[in-house]
Amino acid sequence: MHPSKQWLYETRARTAVEALHRNGFEALYVEDGAAAREAVLSMIPAGTAIGFGGSLTLEETGILEALRAGDYRLVNPPWTERAVPWAERGPMRREALLANVFLTGTNAITMDGRLVTLDSNGNRSAAMLFGPKRTIVVAGANKVVPTLEEALDRAANFAAPANAKRLNCDTPCTATGVCSDCQSRDRICKATVILHRKTRGLDVTVVLVGEELGL
Repeated sequence: MHPSKQWLYETRARTAVEALHRNGFEALYVEDGAAAREAVLSMIPAGTAIGFGGSLTLEETGILEALRAGDYRLVNPPWTERAVPWAERGPMRREALLANVFLTGTNAITMDGRLVTLDSNGNRSAAMLFGPKRTIVVAGANKVVPTLEEALDRAANFAAPANAKRLNCDTPCTATGVCSDCQSRDRICKATVILHRKTRGLDVTVVLVGEELGL
């Protein structure tokens, strides 16, 4: 990554971390995926029950691999979900919302400390609102944008089409590259959730990584 680009990512991410603190979240900035992995593992005691929301970032940082090799009870890791028919994943995901720790990503973070998440099933957003004792959100600094308007645009017109393509969804955006108010059963942007501040009764930690991660 060019040094100027790295500087911009870090500057925006550190600004977002300060704003997230003001909005009631725990937040930290780390330089790379290895540091993110170390930080996340330090937050999770051995034997902890862990639930998961869909997140390419958790794969790219090696967090999923480290947890798989560790002493934890993984409720719905992606390799387990993929082995279960779609219609049977609901109970597993509901159990994950009652885990001690829930790990997930998000689609955009504003520099004034708000999280914007698109959801198809609702489990990622639900875990950021109410349920697990602690939710840890891991995101690359490429997801930090100056304004809420830009965050919503990024989520709809970049993250949604890219993830729909990655998941082989039958949606208009996989052809056009642009989100639309479609009627497809495969639509992944059924809900848009904005966390302006941390909700009561739930610990949310945001780990911002100084790399381009996820979609």
